Amino acid sequence: MALPFLNQQPKRREYVFAIDLGSRTTKAVYLQRKGDSYFLNRYLIHDAPVFEKGYTPEVLAEHLKQITAQIEPKTKHVTLAVGVADSLLRNTELPQIPISEMRMMLKFNTKGYLQQELPDYVFDCYILPPKASAKPEAQKSSGKFKVWVGGTKSQYLNYLQNATRLAGLIPDIINLGILGPVNAFEAAQPEVFKKQVVALVDIGFKNSTISILSEGDLALSRVVGIGGDKLTAGIAEALGVSYAEAEGIKVGMPQEVESSLIPLLSPLGRELRASIDFFEHQEDKAVSHVYISGSAARSDYIVQALQAEMLVTCSNWNPTSFLGLSLPPQYMAEIEQIAPQLAVAVGAAAGSI
Repeated sequence: MALPFLNQQPKRREYVFAIDLGSRTTKAVYLQRKGDSYFLNRYLIHDAPVFEKGYTPEVLAEHLKQITAQIEPKTKHVTLAVGVADSLLRNTELPQIPISEMRMMLKFNTKGYLQQELPDYVFDCYILPPKASAKPEAQKSSGKFKVWVGGTKSQYLNYLQNATRLAGLIPDIINLGILGPVNAFEAAQPEVFKKQVVALVDIGFKNSTISILSEGDLALSRVVGIGGDKLTAGIAEALGVSYAEAEGIKVGMPQEVESSLIPLLSPLGRELRASIDFFEHQEDKAVSHVYISGSAARSDYIVQALQAEMLVTCSNWNPTSFLGLSLPPQYMAEIEQIAPQLAVAVGAAAGSI
């Protein structure tokens, strides 16, 4: 479900370079096409820049240069995924007009269509295709399309484009990070994507997202203001250890901090369960499985604790499973463990191929 703000409509490129601009870590993946398949040639998880010098394109450009130097892509074209703090995703109904006209309509009347004043925003739209089971005349008679709308401030979009070009790269697509797991899941588990009702939960640094997929459609998307940072900080405070030590404990030794983690995880689990309850009540469909990604998804304990809170079977998943692996040995050894952290970056790449 690609929904780009800036799309040069690339053809099936031989190389795909995608970067997830996270608030704590930047994740990058580099793919190569071989025949009809894509192979993962390199990936990278790097500390995100601290903007002490101001929010200038030069700061981000230097960071992108560092990422590029380590990845060594054989392409200047790059896809960027922006986080939920710098973007939005809403569903609405819009008249049956071209997408270019939808963008203009939203620009001048966000209050009417998105229930919020959003001055100086750039929007893009994805029209939900009608269900095969729906009567052909149903959507036509309503005179409206069901649409997902993505947006970001034009100033921020310009900032990203300027920084990318200063880094010597060409911005192909600037996409929403919240859609990354959706795109990656469609590629990694196409049968489940098309035929089942499942939820994707991505645990980020400051925020977590939940996307409910209903037989091939994105039916619900929500941001929850609880992320891995709150879990790590809570463990550090409870045990009297440093933040870095708490991060290692959270992922590597959860049984030792069960009493500290449960009260931290419960609010997240309740918020996610509330989203599932809302969907199930509205659509009269049950969510059969929750797939969890993000750094915290590497902990089996955290996954199982969320399952106990949400009362739905939960598991982590591998967003790279649809790719061949052509990695250096040191990367190959850890890809299975690292993979849940790459859901957004892999999804950004999948949305551009």
